[in-house]
Amino acid sequence: ALPVPKLRVCALRVTETARARILANGGEVLTFDQLAMLEPKGSNTVLLRGRRTAREANRYFGNPGKPGGHVKPRVKINGRNFEKARGRRASRAFKL
Repeated sequence: ALPVPKLRVCALRVTETARARILANGGEVLTFDQLAMLEPKGSNTVLLRGRRTAREANRYFGNPGKPGGHVKPRVKINGRNFEKARGRRASRAFKL
């Protein structure tokens, strides 16, 4: 595991493992109302954000039939008979 420096973290939720590592190194975990009391103007704070494209919905954006594209097709059921025919698999005559 990577070493965690002394941090003051403010988040909507923190996993128990992350909380334990932060507290073990002398840091603290705050809620947003606690942060507002400590730093009303937000000075000396750094805002971080997760990846916006991490949503499951983003995997379906684009054209699933395009060669070289890694877009998930919207399929009713995953099974032997669904989107596994000619043009989809090299073992079925050809693959686009």
